[in-house]
Amino acid sequence: MEKNNKGKGKNQNSGSKKPNSQNKKKQGIESKPRPKTTAQARSVSRGEAIRAQKRSVEDATRLVSQYLTPTGDDNPKRANFIDNSPRLKIIGLGGMDGGGSKNMMLLEYMNDAVIVDCGNDLGVDLPGINYGICDTTYLESIKHKIKGYVITHGHLDHIGGLPHIVPKFPAPIYGSRFTIGRVEEIFQNFGLPMPQGFKLDTVIMNEHTHERLKLGEFFVELVAVTHSIPGSTVVIVDTPVGRVVNTGDFRLDPNPLDHEKTDTDRLKELGKEGVLALLSESTTTERPGRTPSESTIEQSFIDIMERAPGRMFVALFSTNVNRVQMIVNAAVKHNRKIALDGRSMMSTLEMAVRNGFMKIPKGTFIPINAVPNIKDQDVVVMCTGSQGEPNSALQRMAAGQHKHIKLKAQDTVVLSSTPIPESGNDSLIGSMVDNLMRMGVHVYRHETRELDNCGPLHVSGHASVDEYKDMINYLQPKFFVPIYGSYRSKQRHIEIAVEEGIARRDTLNAENGHVIAFTKDKMEVIGEVPVGTVLVDQTGAIVNNVVVKDRLMLAEEGLVTVILTIDKKSGQLMTSPDIISRGFIYMRDSEELMNLFRTELRRAVMQRYKRVDLDRFKAELKDYVTHFLYEQTQRSPIVIPVVNIINGKPSTTKQGGKDGKKQEPEKTADQIAKEQQDRFAALRQQLLGQDARVD
Repeated sequence: MEKNNKGKGKNQNSGSKKPNSQNKKKQGIESKPRPKTTAQARSVSRGEAIRAQKRSVEDATRLVSQYLTPTGDDNPKRANFIDNSPRLKIIGLGGMDGGGSKNMMLLEYMNDAVIVDCGNDLGVDLPGINYGICDTTYLESIKHKIKGYVITHGHLDHIGGLPHIVPKFPAPIYGSRFTIGRVEEIFQNFGLPMPQGFKLDTVIMNEHTHERLKLGEFFVELVAVTHSIPGSTVVIVDTPVGRVVNTGDFRLDPNPLDHEKTDTDRLKELGKEGVLALLSESTTTERPGRTPSESTIEQSFIDIMERAPGRMFVALFSTNVNRVQMIVNAAVKHNRKIALDGRSMMSTLEMAVRNGFMKIPKGTFIPINAVPNIKDQDVVVMCTGSQGEPNSALQRMAAGQHKHIKLKAQDTVVLSSTPIPESGNDSLIGSMVDNLMRMGVHVYRHETRELDNCGPLHVSGHASVDEYKDMINYLQPKFFVPIYGSYRSKQRHIEIAVEEGIARRDTLNAENGHVIAFTKDKMEVIGEVPVGTVLVDQTGAIVNNVVVKDRLMLAEEGLVTVILTIDKKSGQLMTSPDIISRGFIYMRDSEELMNLFRTELRRAVMQRYKRVDLDRFKAELKDYVTHFLYEQTQRSPIVIPVVNIINGKPSTTKQGGKDGKKQEPEKTADQIAKEQQDRFAALRQQLLGQDARVD
């Protein structure tokens, strides 16, 4: 199990509202509201209508605030924490909550700072949002101190924020060869141009030779560790106060396929030399025992491939290069060609082959569009979509929407993963499997391996309890701070540490933003800095939280636009009010309500237009419409009033003006009225378009 292609962190507030038709039925809201009489309508006070709309805004704010800092737009965030004392400060800017995402740790001492990891969060469940990155408000105040970014490994929850953050706070990026390859890959594939003058500066470190590089007052070393991606490392930072160890994500696999075992000898050596603080990942601290070796699943692919009657499709994480190598080995053994599908799959494996992390016999791979031309029993397709991600390769195949592949009954699909914890992906995977089975495809899943009489199809990339104990015993830290996990999993990790002899007073379950100060003999929280999530859309652009709030309100209540054309002189409506409804009601099914609505709009213009200035009139009109709609439907859509003021005074000139030239004859009132009607009709058509939902 890995955390890069994930949709986790969807911890919805229990009090938040979600756009759900069943919820609306429970609230007594019908799709075709029947208009109330004036007497009935006036039983709802204007204050009640305004409060209802305010509740909608608060609900949207509550949803967005799960990801943002409590500080609102009216009170801009300021990083006013200053401490230049000779203490080491460690701050989790991300990764100290949820399932561990947008991981980012800051180590700061006097005039120097190092950032360990810089990830994103693919589990942000907001409309139009692709992922989130860390709020870097605090970095603005210390950007002159930043000496470098040190990356533990190449999953997106540890590197996905780099293209956004490094150009703002430039510094070299350090990591293993594979990790730097991944970093360069995401910069190359980033959808937006880099700022003028920015140049990516990467430094490859050898995790096997124990080289130490100086970054300001810090010395940094990488130590090899096993995970579900090559080049995973433990980061060692020697500071003037003492040695700090960040484990990154790890497991202690005794028999990895690439033979790159965890360098336990070096970890033990570091422990004997002395470790001030251990920052240890805590993703799966509630799982007892030990995580099985990756090598235990290799035979499963060989066996399934041997008995698969036709084509075989394997969905897996693109970064799990060792598992991809297993499938390649099994395909070569059975004389099958391999096709890749999914942009991340092809991009990552191209980088892995280029840097020598995979061995692929010549002629093994074929393009995906060649699959229909090859005998079914001679092909294997490796693709993305093991988590049921929308628009992933396997998901498109299951929906019958793939450009080159049409699944058939004799096909075999293998899901080499399990649902990522706290992601909500279970339902996505279940729906996809349902669609596959409707096509007659046989689906192998790790959860049903015993029913399918096959071996294991997935092992976790994270440690279990006994391995977490081992890491603590190897390093023997004075202070212990669990990181990269939910509060409960970090608390469980503290209990494990206490069992292994760490004094409880020397442990700390810190939150994002806590400033943890260390001396050689003391650890304490001395303050907080602003933290939160910056929201990013599919293009890579930052999305303002005000925009997201509007999207949530539109999804929940819809929008109503009222267009009025008023004669400036008389103050009378020159056409019937135009009403546009989106996501609120279907107007053609609510003719009675619309007629009453227009009557009320005419009354509002007669009563208010001449009495106040235009801006005040628009504001009062918005409140008036909000009140009326809530009276009639018990709903508070976003209301946008559009008021067109037309000077209805005709321009009359007589023949034979002072200049002696022939003038146009004076138009009759009927002619003027017809021209205005034609002009208003054209304007109305332009505003409303051809949408059938417009009345």
